[in-house]
Amino acid sequence: MGMKTNDIFNLLHNAVESKFLGKKISQREMADKLGVSMRTYQDWRLGNSQPQAASAIFKMLGVLDEGDAIRLIKRIVTELKDENE
Repeated sequence: MGMKTNDIFNLLHNAVESKFLGKKISQREMADKLGVSMRTYQDWRLGNSQPQAASAIFKMLGVLDEGDAIRLIKRIVTELKDENE
């Protein structure tokens, strides 16, 4: 069976923790960063529910070549950083 949306959320959560040298990031902290309730974030990670937009985004990224996906993600990250400044 293929990778599920909750698998991707778990990989992303772990990747964010790795970025901070393995410092554990609570589900509450991550939910706050994403602007959702802790319960919602827990449900995403457990696979009890999945945000439809996230599922569509992951599928769209999966269609792109790796280089194109990386360039697009970098552009999105840059624009998000600019919004938060």
